[in-house]
Amino acid sequence: MSPLKIFFDVQQLYYLPQYLPVYEELTRRGISCLFVLHDQEQISGQLKGLKDTGKWPVVILKSSEVHEFYLKEGPDWVVFGNHSPFQDKLPTKTRTALLYHGIGIKECYYESRLAQMSVRFVEGPYRLRELQRRFPSSTFVDVGFPKLDPLFKNEERPRTNNKRPTILYAPTFYPSSIELMPKNWPALFFDCDILIKPHFFSMTMKNYQKQRHLLESWAKQYPNVTLASIQDFSLVPYMERSDILISEASSALFEFAALDRPVIWLDFFKLRWTYRGPLRFRHTRRMDNTILQYADIAEHVKYPSDLEKNVRQEINNPNRLSDKRIAYTELLIGQTDGRVSNRIANYLLFIA
Repeated sequence: MSPLKIFFDVQQLYYLPQYLPVYEELTRRGISCLFVLHDQEQISGQLKGLKDTGKWPVVILKSSEVHEFYLKEGPDWVVFGNHSPFQDKLPTKTRTALLYHGIGIKECYYESRLAQMSVRFVEGPYRLRELQRRFPSSTFVDVGFPKLDPLFKNEERPRTNNKRPTILYAPTFYPSSIELMPKNWPALFFDCDILIKPHFFSMTMKNYQKQRHLLESWAKQYPNVTLASIQDFSLVPYMERSDILISEASSALFEFAALDRPVIWLDFFKLRWTYRGPLRFRHTRRMDNTILQYADIAEHVKYPSDLEKNVRQEINNPNRLSDKRIAYTELLIGQTDGRVSNRIANYLLFIA
């Protein structure tokens, strides 16, 4: 019997934090794994640098070459982080699994193509029920959110030991708050350390150059600001070091809340002209509005002028919304026992 082969399809580099704990568990059990990175011109240097570190088994291919590679290699499983144009065109022996790259806050989380994998691993009972309701003939398994496993390997929830409060600002790329943040906002928190970990697209795509200029200007102008480099593809180490997170409606909010630390939900963000005024419905349509029933997991900031007041309120009263965070984490993240990757590995190996 030939050895088991499991490939991780890396369409975007920021899928890796979701994959890595599973990869580590599989390799611990002696399973052969490979990360298949889709080459992109704007990040070719980062991809090559990642491969050259030798930390993980990596092959870099053009997206047009990936399907042929899978046909040739015939892996037992391909693990995806999103839908793929060839997910149903693989060898007969190859099964497909979905580890969605984030806590879905957009309607695309429920795309029918995502339910067409051999199995979709799901984070928490709420998502499991909703997916089963929409796609009753598909296979879903509630395992939790593997990206967070490194933060929950100990029995107790991790806590920071900072002398100064550490604020983590993790804006998404669109729609983003970056352009509407007070220009001097780091100065408002002179007594805090500020970590800025933007979405990978903000740091790499030409469309978001203005965002990069703002982010870089804050890092240069204010000594209390540390801006993540383009090589830092994971938010997890920044979460571990931080006392509070600031973001718009994003996966990061719910991921950080799982640590039972306060989160700030920014309700101000910049929309493109084609999404404003009477066309704002386009933005609303993109969002998973069912997630709004859990919006009280965070303190909301409606206007940029309220940022300092609301952030300091949560820093000074970090347990104020603790009950909400704990309850919603059980529903939307699932088990936070550090063993999510173990459950995924068990399933992959048992079914194979």
